[in-house]
Amino acid sequence: MAHDDTGITVEVAYAKPDQQQIIRLQVVPGCTIQDAIEQSGMLHQYPEIQLANNKVGIFGKLNSLQTALREGDRVEIYRPLLADPKAARKKRAAKNKSAART
Repeated sequence: MAHDDTGITVEVAYAKPDQQQIIRLQVVPGCTIQDAIEQSGMLHQYPEIQLANNKVGIFGKLNSLQTALREGDRVEIYRPLLADPKAARKKRAAKNKSAART
């Protein structure tokens, strides 16, 4: 990724069940996660993203919207879970158990 005196290169990523979008952009040094998301245009493209509700991170590690970015960072916007992972596992296990009986 290119680096020059005017900015750093970062990526902003968002994934839905059926698609993934990664936007690469140049931002000023000291740019925050929130700044990069706003500059990426993702908020206009995906109106369901609400920064007050969605969690965000860099390379899979949760961070705050005010975290400063570094060259090469990939900002990730996380969707809320649709189901509790423990409940979903229990439901699958019960379904598999009943299917095994037949």
